[in-house]
Amino acid sequence: MDGAGLSLSRVVLDAAPLSVFLLLLVFLPFLPQTAHWWEKPSRQAAVSGFFALLGVSIYVGFSGDWDRILQTALDYGAFLMVMASLFVVSGGIRLTGSFSGTPGVNSAFLLVGALLSNLLGTTGASLLLIRPFLNANRHRRDKTHLAVFFIFIVSNGGAFLPLGPPLYLGFLKQVPFFWNLNLVPAFGFWVGLLLVCFYLTDRSYWLRDKGADPTSPQTLVFCLEGWKNAGWLLLIVGVIIFSGYGLAPALKAPLGEKGAEEASKIFQMAVMGLIAWVSYKTTPARVRQENQFHFWPIQELAILFLGIFGAMIPLLALLASQGKALPLTQAWQFFWASGPISSILDNAPVYLNFCVLAASQQGIPGNHLEELAARFPQFLIAISCGSSFMGALTYIGNGPNLLVKSVAEKAGVQMPSFGAYAFWAAVFLLPAYLLETLVFFR
Repeated sequence: MDGAGLSLSRVVLDAAPLSVFLLLLVFLPFLPQTAHWWEKPSRQAAVSGFFALLGVSIYVGFSGDWDRILQTALDYGAFLMVMASLFVVSGGIRLTGSFSGTPGVNSAFLLVGALLSNLLGTTGASLLLIRPFLNANRHRRDKTHLAVFFIFIVSNGGAFLPLGPPLYLGFLKQVPFFWNLNLVPAFGFWVGLLLVCFYLTDRSYWLRDKGADPTSPQTLVFCLEGWKNAGWLLLIVGVIIFSGYGLAPALKAPLGEKGAEEASKIFQMAVMGLIAWVSYKTTPARVRQENQFHFWPIQELAILFLGIFGAMIPLLALLASQGKALPLTQAWQFFWASGPISSILDNAPVYLNFCVLAASQQGIPGNHLEELAARFPQFLIAISCGSSFMGALTYIGNGPNLLVKSVAEKAGVQMPSFGAYAFWAAVFLLPAYLLETLVFFR
């Protein structure tokens, strides 16, 4: 792709498949005229498949390069398998307890949830914890803030292990697994700010309610069912680490760098698929039934990300060739550019597009982000934090947000409307983002 002679029409054409598809994902589920039509998986698959094919056709039509299509297909398969395996395994763990949702206990619970979101992924942690969290607070009169802060902290707290979107896409593009631990200070500062805000808010409601219902349990006791699945979760993490640090380097000599990378991804898909199958077969059906486990969320993810991975191919190539022309030169600019876009579009493609953009500005290949991590870590940290944290600004910024909203509403919690939730986010999150910028990204 020749950057010097690139026309405006070509830019629009390359950007159109992903841009239009993501806009449809924003509006089709929420417009009254289209919401019912969009509910059927077959229609979602048709729309997603169309834009995936459109992105592939535009890219191959101009470049004739089928190798990138193969690499994208492998990335999609590896991404989907890690999401599916974490989803299936975490769905076999049931946490119950007899405890009272006091402000202190609730804050501790959310802190544990934020940490678990890095191990289980934000979807897995949200599925595991939202029901016991709401159950612990069933005696409370005002509960809306509980679910809202749960979304802020747990559903958008995965920020220092690449076990979910968006950071796993960076791992697939060679960001070292443990490099993401560089995000721990920013993560700790962010979660700490929100926990202080939550404690003060929850205490205010608690005092207004005049404390706990005397019939509610005052002890702090948890019961974990399906605990063997915790071992499977650790094994999934081990597979990811081994494939990146053991298998791929060992295969470079006989297969070359590209062949070793492809073999590593295939190995991950095969082993994690086996782990998910064994976990599903060996977990008592009762545990999954009580967790209200079903495959529709992962089916929907597979359908939608098929379109995203295919549609973003020409845009990624465009950013790789034209990134140097964009006026993003400071870490805070990458934080505030990637973040707000992640709040209205899915954070995974936003993260990857901005990583490729930052790399291309420094003359680094977009599929070798380990060099960006080594030479310009401040850019990658800013993009990672912006894409991860700012998905909390709207219900549609991250998949688990709507999942938690649905579960809370079924539990009788009155959740804010789309606009009211955005107001909650503006009041509590925007000041936190500004402080995060001053401390880490100036």
